[in-house]
Amino acid sequence: MERRNFLNLTLGALALAAVPASVQAEDFRKSKPAVWTTKNVMNGDKATQEGVMSAIKALYGSDSLTMEGVTLNAPKVASNGGAIPVDFSTDKDVKSIALFQNANPESAVMVVDVNKYSVNKYSIKIKMAGNGTITVVAQGNDGKLYAAQKTLDVALGGCEG
Repeated sequence: MERRNFLNLTLGALALAAVPASVQAEDFRKSKPAVWTTKNVMNGDKATQEGVMSAIKALYGSDSLTMEGVTLNAPKVASNGGAIPVDFSTDKDVKSIALFQNANPESAVMVVDVNKYSVNKYSIKIKMAGNGTITVVAQGNDGKLYAAQKTLDVALGGCEG
C-alpha cells in the first residue's frame, strides 16, 4: 500500500509540474496598453466607432475588417444595461478573439488568445451605459480580421422604454 501511495503522489506531482509549462497567456493590458486606454468618441448623444477602430488597430496593427466568419447574438433591446447577454463564435482557424463596444468610455471588453484545440464559442454578459454597437473581431491564422457587429438599444432603468 505504501508503494502505491508513493507512486500516485509522485505521478501527481509530475503532472502538476508539467501544467504551468503548457499554459501560456499574454497579458494584453501590459503588452498593449493602448488597447485598454483608447476612449470612445461621442458625436453629441451618439457614440461613434472611432474609439473601437483605434483599439482594434492598437491590438492587431490594422483595422481592415472582413465582415464574415463570426456569429454575434445579442438582444436588439437590452432591458438591463448592467447585464447584457452576448454570444459569439467563429468556425475560422483563429489566433485570438476580441470584443469591443462603443457605449462606455473604454472600447475594449475582452481579448482571448486561442489555439487549435479551443472551442471558439463564447457566452458572456457585459455592461453598456447606453445605446451602442458591439463589435467582435477574430484574428485569423491567415492574417485577416474577421468581424461581426450588432447595434442595440439599452432601456434605461430596465423598463424597456
